Amino acid sequence: MSLVLTVKIRIKPENLEAFMREVTANALAARAEPGCRQFEVLVDPQDPTNLMLFEVYDDEAAFQAHQERAAFKHYMEHAVPLLASRERQFYRRAVA
Repeated sequence: MSLVLTVKIRIKPENLEAFMREVTANALAARAEPGCRQFEVLVDPQDPTNLMLFEVYDDEAAFQAHQERAAFKHYMEHAVPLLASRERQFYRRAVA
């Protein structure tokens, strides 16, 4: 059963360009990982500091493996400090 993660992100305006570089690198790395089915970086068309990440993994184990990879650790160290807020929400696919 798929594991879905949404991450609501608010970027500090002065960090927008730096954050976008970091999140893009993380998304591209995640898309190449086994067990990652989808990784989207979605930007509010009215406010570029308001983003949502939409991630789909095969299962909890694939998500855990994602968090152990170098790209994710780099993202956590370098990108997360650029944020004003970050809120994660997990979902499971109800209908196949």
